This record gives sequence, C-alpha cells and structure tokens, in this order.
Amino acid sequence: WVVLWRELLVENCALPPWCSSSFPPPPHEDLPKVLQLLENATVEVEEKTRKAQRAVPEETSVLLFPGQGSQFVGMGRGLLRYPNVRQLFRVAEAVLGYDLWSLCQDGPSARLHRTVHSQPAVFVCSLAAVEKLHHHFQKKKKFIQQLCCVAAAGFSIGEYAALVFAGAMDYAEALYAVKTRAEAMQEASEIIPSGMLSVIGRRDSDYKTACLEALEYCKTEGIEDPVCEVSNYLFPDSRVIAGHIQALEFLQKNSKKFSFARVKILPVSGAFHTRLMKSAMQPLSEALESITIQEPLISVYSNVDSKKYRQPEKIQHCLVEQLVSPVKWEQIMHTIYERNKGKKFPYTYEVGPGKQLGAILRSCNLKASKYYSNIEVSEDETNEET
Repeated sequence: WVVLWRELLVENCALPPWCSSSFPPPPHEDLPKVLQLLENATVEVEEKTRKAQRAVPEETSVLLFPGQGSQFVGMGRGLLRYPNVRQLFRVAEAVLGYDLWSLCQDGPSARLHRTVHSQPAVFVCSLAAVEKLHHHFQKKKKFIQQLCCVAAAGFSIGEYAALVFAGAMDYAEALYAVKTRAEAMQEASEIIPSGMLSVIGRRDSDYKTACLEALEYCKTEGIEDPVCEVSNYLFPDSRVIAGHIQALEFLQKNSKKFSFARVKILPVSGAFHTRLMKSAMQPLSEALESITIQEPLISVYSNVDSKKYRQPEKIQHCLVEQLVSPVKWEQIMHTIYERNKGKKFPYTYEVGPGKQLGAILRSCNLKASKYYSNIEVSEDETNEET
C-alpha cells in the first residue's frame, strides 16, 4: 500500500516520488477510488513510456551517479533551497542514526572519507542533486523535453541511487541497504591491509601479467592467499587494480616494466570489488532480502555485466555480486552510447559530487561527452546557475 499510495499522491508528498518512507497507507474505505486512480495512473505511465521510446535522442537524457571517492566536505551546501532536499537529509538521519548533513558540511574530512560514512553521503547527495536538476528543468520550460530520461547508471554505490531514481527501490529502504553495505565493507577492509591502485596504461600495458607477478611477489613475502586483480574498468587504457597492499606497492615500483604510464594509490580503505570483500556479502544479502525491489521504470545498467536490469531478482543478485566483482563501467558506457553513425546522442547529466564520470565519458566517447553537464552540489546558495 505504501508504494501505491506514494505513486498516486506524489503531488502532496513531503518527499520526492522515489521517497515513501514517511507516507502512510490510505484508509480502507478509499479502496475503490484508489484502485481507479491507480488504473488511470498506469495508463498515463504506459503512454509516457511509449512517448519516451519514440523520442529522438536529442530530446532525451541519461543520468550518471558517481561512486565513493567523489565526496568532499561542503558537498550539498548548494542544494537545500530545492524542494524535498531537507526531507531527504531528515530521513537519512533517522535511518543512519547520525546527522549526515552536518557531517557533509563540517566534516571532519577524515570521518567523511571513512567508507561507513562516505557511501551514504554520496548516495544522499546524488539524489538531492536530482532535485536540483528537476527544479531547473521546471524553471526553463523550453528544455523540458530533456527530462525524458531513457537510462541511468551508477558507479559502485552510485548504482543504488540510479535504482532509486528509476523507481526500482524506495529511498529509505535503499539507504538502509547502503548503510548495511558501508558498515560491512568497512569491517571487511579492517581485516586485511589492502587498497586500490589507479593505473593509466598504454596500448601495450599487460594488466594480467602485472597482477600475476604481484601475486608471486606476495607469496615470497609470506602471504598465503594474496589478492591482486582488476577491480574497475574505467576507460580504454585505464584500470583500477585492487588487492593486498604489498601487491600494489610492487606494481608501483615496477610500473615501467608493465608499460604503465601513471599509477596512484587511491585514498580508500580496502580492496573493493575483489574477493577481499566476501565477508560483506551475507549482511548485504540479508538487507536486500528485507526490502522491496521492483522492475526499473527506465533502463538501468548493472556494474557486474553491463546489461540492463529486467527482473528484481537479478537486481538483488547483482548488487551482492558487485561487492566481489569488477565494475565494468567502460562496458556500460559503450552499451549506453553505442549508435549508428550520424545518430545523435542524448543529454547526459552527472548528478552528485565530482565530475569524474564526465571525464571517463570523454575518454570512452568524445562525441557523447559534448552533451554532458555536471550538476553542482556545492555552489553558493545565492547562485542560481546550473
């Protein structure tokens, strides 16, 4: 009932359409009226879907949601004046048990950058940025056709924001799953010293051999079951390798041998998207089993296999599998933006902190990136520019 009532009375909701946690179910005597409204709403949604499918590319949009690492102290400061954003943070405080808004604004930085806090922070700020995007489209009605969103994708934790935006998950319930995920990954990171190494390679870079030699080196250092593998596919000639700290240090020292142009240890607490996160799978699986997951209203692409989500069961499975599987972001970019020569591209909006996904898009598809915009989350409150 909460889900149906949310969709029908969205005009009067305190939260956006994808936030239903504080909305009560309708009284039983209103059932016939509600069912009729639901039928009418279903017809309207189906008609809008058909129009979206017929829309030309330049009248559509794609939303990209960033992942952990994009957070910074002060993010969200420019969003409070937009509808529903305060309520998003109020719900977040109730779900998380701490004041996320104050943490985003005042830090301290070390606390915000901890996995347990950064993941919920990026998730909430990204969906708050959607409110800003929606507000500016309403204000500039001549661009309203660009609101016809046909696809969404999120990098790692950003995938949860994409699914909420697409109507597959309730905001408060998804935030509960994000909280569980962040806590479990933080705990997993503290078991073994591990990390992630950003690598800008060349055409002759040999990632497989590099990882194999790093594993052999770790064994000589007394590590019985070392981990060193590609955890993120970013764009051509760019990967993130994750695993034991000793393996990453080996790759740093021998970067020229493997034709790596540039390497950099990332400021994260563990080897995300590798089997070192295996202990986080069970807590996340239990959290996802306790919430409602529906088929997305628009195309959302999985980090695990870069394919569209079609069934709720696959969403649940892939979100758990994502913990120990590489993020195939380069493949997702090719899937979303691949088209015949001469066919135009949709508008792309990166909603959330940072501009990293825009930079990646530029490296994956230069033509598509010409229609890219970043929705700022930190501008001065008096600045109406977007």
